[in-house]
Amino acid sequence: MKIEIIKCLKDNYSYLIIDETNQSACVIDPSESAPIVNFIKNNNIKLKYILNTHHHYDHIGGNIELKRRYNAKIVAFKEDKDRIPEIDIFVEDNQIWKRDNFEANIYHIPGHTKGHIAFHFSKEKKIFTGDTLFSLGCGRIFEGTYEQMFCSLKKIKNLSKNTEIYCGHEYTLQNSNFCLAKDPENNKLKRKIVEINEKLKNNLPTVPSILGDELECNIFLKAKDIESFSKLRDSKDNF
Repeated sequence: MKIEIIKCLKDNYSYLIIDETNQSACVIDPSESAPIVNFIKNNNIKLKYILNTHHHYDHIGGNIELKRRYNAKIVAFKEDKDRIPEIDIFVEDNQIWKRDNFEANIYHIPGHTKGHIAFHFSKEKKIFTGDTLFSLGCGRIFEGTYEQMFCSLKKIKNLSKNTEIYCGHEYTLQNSNFCLAKDPENNKLKRKIVEINEKLKNNLPTVPSILGDELECNIFLKAKDIESFSKLRDSKDNF
């Protein structure tokens, strides 16, 4: 299983998950169609599934064009049936979604939106977290509650520490500055910031991150209770 990171819009990431045995693929959160179409065309990929973590337009903007062009099936959470157009396959919390050689655990992780989900390819130890968990950050709370977001992050925290985290945006540098402001003695975080700056200097993505590193450096994952998490989230909104 190969992951291709596709830059979209201003700072979004979409991901192609490619089965190298037959060049079939899923795309995660296609913000727009053009970059994905270009990659598919240049690499002889067969797009079969469109996986959406949540309904925000910068994560589904390319859905319909890709569906029409490739006859791909849209896979999304059942409770987003009225917010994501033309869903073909509805998934539920704790379901194992399996098609062809693709297999992912579905986790309902509300907070950013009510219907937000993650796709966890557990055999490959890769999770696609949309706008819930970012590299060194977490999503803003638009539709859910602080408690929901805290519990959603806790679900992800309990995964294997070598799990690779693929998030929806390139926010890592901004997030690192906030983490450092709240955790100024964290030497691992300081080393990580050097790596982040080097990647960005070379126009490289800072994702995926590794869960073990996030547990040590992401201030939101270090929050011990809902109250402390809520204060951090409010502080970040005004940072």
